[in-house]
Amino acid sequence: MNYILLFFIYGFMGWIIEVIYTFITDKRLVNRGFLIGPICPIYGAGCVLLILLLDSYKNDFFVLFLGSVFICSILEYLTSYFMEKIFNARWWDYSYMKYNINGRICLETMLPFGILGSVIINFINPKLVNIIDKIDINIINVFVILLLLIFILDIVISCSVVSKLKKTLKITGDNTEEIKEKIKSIFINRSFLYRRLFRGFPQLFLNKININKLEQLRKDIVKQIKEKTKNNS
Repeated sequence: MNYILLFFIYGFMGWIIEVIYTFITDKRLVNRGFLIGPICPIYGAGCVLLILLLDSYKNDFFVLFLGSVFICSILEYLTSYFMEKIFNARWWDYSYMKYNINGRICLETMLPFGILGSVIINFINPKLVNIIDKIDINIINVFVILLLLIFILDIVISCSVVSKLKKTLKITGDNTEEIKEKIKSIFINRSFLYRRLFRGFPQLFLNKININKLEQLRKDIVKQIKEKTKNNS
């Protein structure tokens, strides 16, 4: 149960990091992450993996650093790959960065992974474990079960929201920009779950719309307008 609790704690910490980073870059508060709740599972899973695989190397900074870079990078790559396969959308894309692999991971994030892993294993995790060990095991079990139930419900709802968004897009307009605005309005006019997802990842679905399809749609609309104008003449 302790590792599951650590998963939620580090997932929450990761969510805080994402919110702070977005606030610094975009000057606005955004509920980051795929899920509705304040948790980024990739952070939780990554930290637990680091603890399980690298805790015995806490006194070897070189191994700890490289191991953290390798484990976190593989996790980030696989998460990006499978989420794209499942939802046909990306939640992050590093293609604009110089040193990247298929836009899924990049050097600018890989190196901080090494530093973060070293800090977590040598400083943060020992203190967290010390605090958890002082809490009654029955309280921990009940708390973890409640968190798991909420977490599973969150996953179900979030997956449902994303799936419905892909099915309900109806694009109309006479150029690419207007088409994108129509898509944006669908998000904004939906329930708060849809609006939260759009605020957190404004380019998530817009960037996944195939540009060639948009261009073809634009041409078809222009053609229809020309034919209508010709018939009216």
